[in-house]
Amino acid sequence: MDVWQLVLVGLVMVLGLFGVLVPGVPGQAIVWAAVLWWALADTSDAAWVVLIGATVLLLLNQALRPLLPSRRRTRTGAPRRTLLMGGTTAIVAFFVVPVVGGILGFVGGIYGAERIRLGSHRDGWASTRTVMRTAGYPLLVELFACLLVVGAWLGALIWE
Repeated sequence: MDVWQLVLVGLVMVLGLFGVLVPGVPGQAIVWAAVLWWALADTSDAAWVVLIGATVLLLLNQALRPLLPSRRRTRTGAPRRTLLMGGTTAIVAFFVVPVVGGILGFVGGIYGAERIRLGSHRDGWASTRTVMRTAGYPLLVELFACLLVVGAWLGALIWE
C-alpha cells in the first residue's frame, strides 16, 4: 500500500471519529470500513490481526450499547457544541497522552465548554456531571472504542 492510500485511509478514519460525535452518522462503521480497506490492500498478518480485533471490539461495543443510557443531549440543557468540544478534545488528547488522554480529554473538554458557558467552576462542574450521566458516557464509550481501533491501526503501521 503506497503512502497516498495510507493517507486516505487515515482521513477516512478521522472522518469516522468525528462521525461518532454527529448524531445519525455511522462513525463506527466508517472506522471499521477504513480498517477493512487497509487490510484488503495490505495483506500482512498485522493488518488481519487489526481487522479481526477491530471487528470484535466494535461488535462488542454494539452489543453493550443497550446497557448504557441513551444519548439524550436535550435533557441536559447543554448545547451540542459542548459534546463536540468534549469529543474533539478527546481525539486530540488520545494521541497526545496515549489511551488515558481520550477519557481525560473528553471530560475536560466538556468541563471547559460548560465552564465558559456558565461562568463558574461550581456550575460548570455540576453541568459536566449532568452531561456525562445523560449523554456523555454512551458517546465516550463509542468514541473510545473507535479511538482504540485507530490507535491499533497506527501501532501496526509503525510496527511494520
